This record gives sequence, structure tokens and C-alpha cells, in this order.
Amino acid sequence: MPGLVGEYECKLDAKGRFLFPSDLRKQLEPTAQENFMLNKGFEDCLTIFPMNEWEVLSQKLSKLNLFKPKNRMFYRLFHQGAKRVSLDNAGRILIPTMLMERVGLKKEVMLIAYNDRIEIWDKSRYFDLIENNMSDFADLADEVMGGEEDVE
Repeated sequence: MPGLVGEYECKLDAKGRFLFPSDLRKQLEPTAQENFMLNKGFEDCLTIFPMNEWEVLSQKLSKLNLFKPKNRMFYRLFHQGAKRVSLDNAGRILIPTMLMERVGLKKEVMLIAYNDRIEIWDKSRYFDLIENNMSDFADLADEVMGGEEDVE
């Protein structure tokens, strides 16, 4: 599967549900379009993994040596609040209240799809994060993507 891509604005209803964007759903493999794993992301967001991608990640995690304290702690922190979620008959996903509160989700959210996952951000927090980091984007690109300069 090519990497997921796109930003999608969504609204949460009173129960904490959002309509999963059809364009995003079309990017998923047919067997991965309805069931997902939802957990806390690395910053103030939630992360949705299609189940096929979660299974790949779980295989990698299962190889961690759990006799090492750092590995155990990472495993615990990564799985905190993890919950299986599925699309309902109307194509919505319900976000558990506990997870919504943990990352400060309000009514307007952004879905940010990249690679094998989809992040769920409170809309204002997401745009604050992007705005606060845009001035460093060129330096970040050089650090992450830049290689050794060609010598002639």
C-alpha cells in the first residue's frame, strides 16, 4: 500500500463521533477500511492505525526484549489507552471520552494522514503546532532529509 496522505477537517458530534472521510477510506486496502486501532500519539494527538498496519507494527513490537526496563516502559506508553474502533453503519468512528480528554479534542478536529497512520488533532492545536514550526521547516528538512553535499 502506498503511504496515506492528506489533511481532513472533521467535526465531532455530541457523542464524540466523526465521519471518516471517503477520500481517506479509498486510500486504505479494502480489508482495512472498517476496523482500526486507536491510541495516544506522540504529541497531543491520537493515532488511528488501520488494522493491517497495526499488525505489522505489533510484529515489530513483539520482538522487543521485555526484560529491559526501557523497552517495557516504551511498550506500556505506546499502548496506553489503545482501543479497537470500527466504522458504524453511517461511516463514523467513535472516540472514547477518556482519549478525547487526554489530548484536548473539542468539536473541530483535523485528521492528518501520513505513511501508515492517521493522527487526530484538535484543529486549533494542530494549526498552532504547524505555525510555530514553519520558520524552522527549512532547517528541519536539511537535518532530516539532507545528505552530505556533493563535492566536485
